[in-house]
Amino acid sequence: MKTGILHWVFLSLFLIVSTSTGEEKKPNVIFILTDNHGAWTLGCYGNKDIQTPNLDRMASEGTQFMRAMSSNPVCSPTRATFLTGLLPSQHGIHSFLDQKYMMGDEAYYALEEFDTLPEILHSEGYVCGLSGKWHLGDNMNPPDGFSYWATMPRGGTGSMYEDPVILDGKLIEKSPKYMTDLWTERGIDFIEQNKDGEKPFFLYLAYNGPYCLSNLLLRPAKNRWAEFYADKYLPSFPRDTAHPWQYSNLNYHNNIDSIRRVAAEVSGVDDGVGAIFETLRKNGLDENTLVIFAGDQGWMGGQNGFFGMGDHTKPMAAHDMMMQIPLLFWQPGAVSAGQRSEMVTNYDFMPSVLSYLGLDERIPEEPKLPGRNFAPILRGEEIPWETEMYYEMESCRSLRTEDWKYVERRSPDGPGEFYDMKNDPMERFNLFGQTEYAAKQAELSEQLMHYFDYYADPKYDIWNGGGSKARRHHAPKDHPDYREPKPRPWRPTIEKPEI
Repeated sequence: MKTGILHWVFLSLFLIVSTSTGEEKKPNVIFILTDNHGAWTLGCYGNKDIQTPNLDRMASEGTQFMRAMSSNPVCSPTRATFLTGLLPSQHGIHSFLDQKYMMGDEAYYALEEFDTLPEILHSEGYVCGLSGKWHLGDNMNPPDGFSYWATMPRGGTGSMYEDPVILDGKLIEKSPKYMTDLWTERGIDFIEQNKDGEKPFFLYLAYNGPYCLSNLLLRPAKNRWAEFYADKYLPSFPRDTAHPWQYSNLNYHNNIDSIRRVAAEVSGVDDGVGAIFETLRKNGLDENTLVIFAGDQGWMGGQNGFFGMGDHTKPMAAHDMMMQIPLLFWQPGAVSAGQRSEMVTNYDFMPSVLSYLGLDERIPEEPKLPGRNFAPILRGEEIPWETEMYYEMESCRSLRTEDWKYVERRSPDGPGEFYDMKNDPMERFNLFGQTEYAAKQAELSEQLMHYFDYYADPKYDIWNGGGSKARRHHAPKDHPDYREPKPRPWRPTIEKPEI
């Protein structure tokens, strides 16, 4: 009889060990991505004007990357890079996708040929849902294993209240409510549907806010934060003369109405993040859910005279603050708490997430990923990490090291830029072509060329005759996508409000 009891004891222990090592349910994943969102707008990144208590709490309890960067300044390429780990010159989306690829006869999914994060997770047993902005083509038809699909039929946002949406497989001409709240509610609906399931879930909550662009910035906010910011001066937005390269967005530059609208939309996103965390807490999902918060690309709100991203200037810009994004990871008991100074990028994102989930063998080998795995950092480990970050937008490419930044442009030619980032972190003094720095400039130029020669797909290598899946934003005169430049937009006289 004792032998039988011991047999069952050992069998039970074997089953417990087996379950904990091989059969344990993987953590749920919630990836929250915002639209046109500089890290500097959040309290946890030092902003003293804009209220973001939920994200500040997430940062304090999880890993906060203080120097996370995006490899491109616009939405379709950056979202493609997050989901594939590939550069624009690899996945082929160099600018935002045209509307004709979103809906209609020419609609197609621009990442069809690649392994994506949701596709891989779905193949590993995850239930996948999207709530929010897609902007990667064929918006009516969920790809890559998504079984829950609430999105927009286009990429840009003209109004946070009256833009069309796609819900339950149907196109609705006007959003039924404030879009930030809509995506939050649909995200919560997906969580509630899958909270008790045997399978883990992946929620891609892709806000189209704060969307610090378009004429919506000429209209006051209408969300619950509108009154709070209505009389605020918000000094974190520098009032500086527009930079000579600033081509678009001049109507918003130094405009207090635009500035207050941005603040209200950022706080609106923070409300949504708070609602997601409350849903996890209420359903006991906190400990087994990895929550990630990021922006698709950086955004400037007056710093150095710039307002917007790199595609809003002529020539195309490559300023650090146009690249810097918020990046936060949170999972109690699993993700280490604290700030990290390593410079990481959006092309590091996919291999790092897969590795964190124990899916290293699923990290794609073709095309060769340029990113590095920072998963050990999330566990609080110290690993070798050299600062080296690459950026590209059509004719503009740059290399950022710890101490230097080199920027090179083609078609139209130049101008080149070279900055001493240690002594000039705001990139105010261009050292390009100065004899004293010629050797270092040549070294970085060669490194930049070698990198893209190694990783770029000739089919999409714009610098060497390749093409783009998106219409060229800044095309040379001999290119079919060339458009005559329009006169610089009218800019109103902005009166400084009383404090």
